[in-house]
Amino acid sequence: MALKKQAVTTIPTTEKAPKVTPDKSAANKSAPAAAKKAAVPTVKKENKIVRYLKEVRAELRKVVWPTRQTALRLTGIVIGVTAIMSLFLGLVDLIFSKLFGLIIGA
Repeated sequence: MALKKQAVTTIPTTEKAPKVTPDKSAANKSAPAAAKKAAVPTVKKENKIVRYLKEVRAELRKVVWPTRQTALRLTGIVIGVTAIMSLFLGLVDLIFSKLFGLIIGA
């Protein structure tokens, strides 16, 4: 049984460690620290809540909203089915309550 060689990929990094040369003078000791601060770009992190709200807004722009006529028609269907189901369940409840009343003898 032969073993297959797996390719190893390395991810190149863009960050390089700053070269610091040790120097004995006090004036040059503060220079690398100043160079580090100047070399590192400050990236302001976006607030999580702000990012969330921006993403929500972007997603809501993609939504295809129904027309007024379609929304009213679908709302009427929901209200109608709800009314019919409530009448049906009320009737079933009434039948079962009368039936159990006869069985128990109340």
